[in-house]
Amino acid sequence: MLSTIIQTMRDYPAWRLPLPHHRPSSRSLSSTVGWLILSLAFALILFLLVAPLATLLWRAAPAWAAGTWHTSTVLSALRLSLLTSLLTVIISTALGTPIAYVLARHRFKGAALIDILIDLPLVLPPAVAGVALLVAFGRNGAVGQYLAQVGIELPFTIAAVVIAQTFVSAPFYIRAAKAGFGGVDLRLEQISATLGESSLGTFWRVTLPLARSALIGGAIMTWARSLGEFGATILFAGNFSGRTQTMPLAIYSALQSDLNVALALAAILLATSFMLLVLLRLVTR
Repeated sequence: MLSTIIQTMRDYPAWRLPLPHHRPSSRSLSSTVGWLILSLAFALILFLLVAPLATLLWRAAPAWAAGTWHTSTVLSALRLSLLTSLLTVIISTALGTPIAYVLARHRFKGAALIDILIDLPLVLPPAVAGVALLVAFGRNGAVGQYLAQVGIELPFTIAAVVIAQTFVSAPFYIRAAKAGFGGVDLRLEQISATLGESSLGTFWRVTLPLARSALIGGAIMTWARSLGEFGATILFAGNFSGRTQTMPLAIYSALQSDLNVALALAAILLATSFMLLVLLRLVTR
């Protein structure tokens, strides 16, 4: 049997054997279809993202060139947004840094619940956040009624704007700071302790510099989120020109009276958000 097979192979070399009919690979066909679907998805997403933004800039250019944004109402809203967002970043970093460090380095009962509570404003509808702040710190709220007895009224003030912005944007900083502290090698802190450095000194000289990029990135995200805050602010602080009207609220008011002013303000916020994201990429790269 074996000799017969060998003899057949000698009589019919491989180059004389008929070639099988070529059929397209099902794997290559599915790969091509997959790439087509992926390309279509990318094109649709980019169109949905780029088309509205490009149209906004195109429509806002004449209004910007005409100086329609250069009014006392617009400039007041711009100053208020910059002031309140800066205060929000300061408060978020001051209060959020120790919280983030404790959550990153210590495991204790209730830590998971605290994590959920910190993340909750990230997914909470802004209107719900505004109503919650109002029933808590309003004049007749659970806490606000006691503050009113000592002459402290928070609703419809600049303080209310800062509180609303901090409520919705501070979690961005805490999340980023927690990740930054969690990424610092514990052995470096242990070496610092063996060299005689105190816990506070180790934190300032070792931990904080190593987590610096994450902290700055979280602060930038907090700033960007507070600049764009609308829902909680309008419910808790109101929309009073020159007092509590931030740029998003000014856009909302301008849409009802002057579209060109609204377009110019929207273009300012768009450019600011873009620059903040570029800065975030440079810091966290």
